[in-house]
Amino acid sequence: MKDFPQLIKEANEQIKTVSVDDLKSQINDPNLIIIDVQSKEAVEDSGMIQNALHANRGFLEFYFDQRPDNPFKKIEVKRENKIIVYCGAGGQGALATKTLQDMGFQDVSNLKGGSGAWVNAGNKLMK
Repeated sequence: MKDFPQLIKEANEQIKTVSVDDLKSQINDPNLIIIDVQSKEAVEDSGMIQNALHANRGFLEFYFDQRPDNPFKKIEVKRENKIIVYCGAGGQGALATKTLQDMGFQDVSNLKGGSGAWVNAGNKLMK
């Protein structure tokens, strides 16, 4: 049986990560989709990175399933979109990035250190 640190370690070995500086340089790219996978409560409490969309990790597969008849689809993604996922510290983001990769999304990365790293670098979260 695997514990969650092991799952996160394995996910990080299979995904791409981006730094806060990488995200800052791309934040206004119209082809970029920034996804916050934290809980609704965490987002309401702390806010989100500018231009981010909220997709609670527990519903990620439902929200990103691009079938035309999917009643739960929340986010339209085109083949040319780049996706950057984040959470509070990086663990949930890594697992979510791996999930999206497993679903066939090719240009998906995790923000290293999550929103904590974003704030620690002097950036703000939007409520």
